[in-house]
Amino acid sequence: MKEAKTVGELKKSGRPVLTVREEMRKNLVHCLETEERILPGIVGYDDTVVPDIENAILSGHHMVFLGERGQAKSRIIRGLVSLLDKRIAIVQGCEINDNPFVPICRSCKRRVEKEGEALLIEWIDREQRYGEKLATPDVSIADLIGEIDPIKVAEGRYLADEETIHYGLIPRTNRGVFAINELPDLTEKVQVGLFNLMEEKDVQIKGYKIRLPLDVVIVASANPEDYTSRGRIITPLKDRFDVQIRTHYPRTIQDEIAIMEQEAAPVSQRSQPVQVPQFLKEVLAHMTFEARKSSEINQASGVSVRVTINNYESIISNAEKRALRLKEGEVVPRVSDFHCVLASTSGKIEMEYVGEEKKDDELVDKLVNRAIIKVFDQYFSVNSLQKVVDYFNSGWGVEVSDVMPSQDYLEGIKEIPGLKEAIGALGTLESPALMASATEFILEGLHLHQKLNKEVEGGRITYGK
Repeated sequence: MKEAKTVGELKKSGRPVLTVREEMRKNLVHCLETEERILPGIVGYDDTVVPDIENAILSGHHMVFLGERGQAKSRIIRGLVSLLDKRIAIVQGCEINDNPFVPICRSCKRRVEKEGEALLIEWIDREQRYGEKLATPDVSIADLIGEIDPIKVAEGRYLADEETIHYGLIPRTNRGVFAINELPDLTEKVQVGLFNLMEEKDVQIKGYKIRLPLDVVIVASANPEDYTSRGRIITPLKDRFDVQIRTHYPRTIQDEIAIMEQEAAPVSQRSQPVQVPQFLKEVLAHMTFEARKSSEINQASGVSVRVTINNYESIISNAEKRALRLKEGEVVPRVSDFHCVLASTSGKIEMEYVGEEKKDDELVDKLVNRAIIKVFDQYFSVNSLQKVVDYFNSGWGVEVSDVMPSQDYLEGIKEIPGLKEAIGALGTLESPALMASATEFILEGLHLHQKLNKEVEGGRITYGK
């Protein structure tokens, strides 16, 4: 449809000018009727968070998302923009995206009175109708709402003239969605100003009070501990957010892996073809799950999904270095690559120091070991690998490392009774690199079940009895 250029043409087109809430409701109803996902790429929330969001939008509510770090709060908020119309009409040149039919700023009202249906309009995309601010203690009323512009005063306008105001971020997001991340970090003064704007539809700037009936949906995020902590959030503002939606970490290993694969750097960018065995993906996911229930980690700060994502990228990178140095044709991580997850894990967890000080590397080793045992037990029973154990009981040993060529593992696979069959139980692992990865996983699992001894010297690991 040809876009109108004046208010008169817009009226003749019959195209309605809706409020933000009406737009979002209309587009959500369409998604529900056509069974289209409203937040593509958001995993694990179909039965929990998404229904609450749908109810809030149908009700026209302001929303606050409560959750620990790494629970996709910001991504969900940004995804709400997809429920806005692709393009809308505004008064041409208006700083606050005024509705051509019902302008709210004095300048646009005067133009409507003077120009009538000849008033020029322009069209903006929905991406231009989204605003976001990370709340910090230094955020001011001027940043969010507005301030007197001294240049406009110097041009001859009176200080009390509404047109002397330089609008802040929220008015400039009029007829859109505005997000405030970490809401409790705003000072009480700013929280009061925000509440006044949401509830009374007016603002006070330098003692001058103006009505500002903005058409904006305000969405916020906060850590639950800060949001409920006494003194961090004023009660009237808390009450003004119509719904509180609680996010959470993935509740299944499958969801954790799906997010990990979706968010990690594309393997197509690597120098060699990449294959990560399913059992290693499960180990990475279980490692994060173990961290989230560990009493040695501060659970109030959370254990982000980024731990899983970054660990996944790290073990692939370590395997890529090996493939390049040894001129192997594919990149396949192994258990011996897991030493690199210390760097990508320790900075994202906060330890609970009780009694003697504990080291990050010891905790990360514990998490990895617990994860390997859990995944190993899903594929094997120790009794099913008795032939492998008997081989080592007879005095033999095996050496592995993260710099050993994959071909060097094949001889051991042939010699150790029962090992080839055990590798087959892990899936179709035909290439030398995949078989090497499976071998290390099986040997490490037997060691953690105290069936094999393990000696570490530099980067070399020797399994024996």
